[in-house]
Amino acid sequence: MGEFELIERYFSRPPRRAALGVGDDCALFAPAAGQQLAVSSDLLVEGRHFLSTVAPERLGHKALAVNLSDLAACGAEPLGFTLALALPRADEAFVAPLSQGLLALADRYAIDLLGGDTTAGPLALCITVFGQVPPGQALLRSGARAGHTLWVSGRLGDARLALEVFRGRLRLGGDDFEQVRLAMECPEPRIALGLALRGIASSAIDLSDGLLGDLGHVLRRSAVGACIELAALPRSALLAAQPDELQRSCLLHGGDDYELLFTAPPALQAQVLAAGARAGVAVTAIGRIEAEPGLRLLDAQGRLQTVQPQGFDHFAA
Repeated sequence: MGEFELIERYFSRPPRRAALGVGDDCALFAPAAGQQLAVSSDLLVEGRHFLSTVAPERLGHKALAVNLSDLAACGAEPLGFTLALALPRADEAFVAPLSQGLLALADRYAIDLLGGDTTAGPLALCITVFGQVPPGQALLRSGARAGHTLWVSGRLGDARLALEVFRGRLRLGGDDFEQVRLAMECPEPRIALGLALRGIASSAIDLSDGLLGDLGHVLRRSAVGACIELAALPRSALLAAQPDELQRSCLLHGGDDYELLFTAPPALQAQVLAAGARAGVAVTAIGRIEAEPGLRLLDAQGRLQTVQPQGFDHFAA
């Protein structure tokens, strides 16, 4: 199977929202009148972002999900995406389920694959997503203010728990392992929550590189500090059954959660909870924004300690 047959067979569909999709030198689409474009790209490389053991349909899902998560963090409505795909070989047994997982998630949000590129090489997927948001309503990292409440969606840490199993540092039974593996390989982009938080949240970011590291981005852009409560961090019963140090590592440094971390004035607590209910996802208050720079952690024993807002870094030694 050649490159163009691969594209035609697995990635070409009639456009729904775009004026022109796959098949020409450029795709054509436009946001609705009075909207701004929101654009984000993520590159997933085998051995760095995903394991060779991942099922191809889950890989297709995750490649798009992590990009949609960026739109969610900005409160943007998805419109479409492009795909740049490097494959060691044109293997239909791999490409068919990969495209199924990718396009099934696209169908859930009624968005078009607008085009992209394919090449031979080490397995890697780069997706660029396009969304729209009304001017002045995008959720940014720079809006956190002292006194605002710090919130997080969903649960944290299960994806890191799965990684610990893959690394051979932890053993879990079949059903338990599948639970955390699903969290790692099939994250759920919080698009509905991001849209519901427009006009409510003062800042937002998605959790891809760990709670402390991603919160650090918000603190730097907003020129504020924060205090988070370890006991308040939402976690599964499976993670809660693990030793305290492992829980702490998964919750604070885990990465791959793709939940939304956001801030809002305390007076808007009811609106935040209502937004979570409309989106069908739990939201939990985990701390507060403070004027004093730095990041502080209140541990389960009530002790306050300073921690470094550092997450995963691809180029760290």
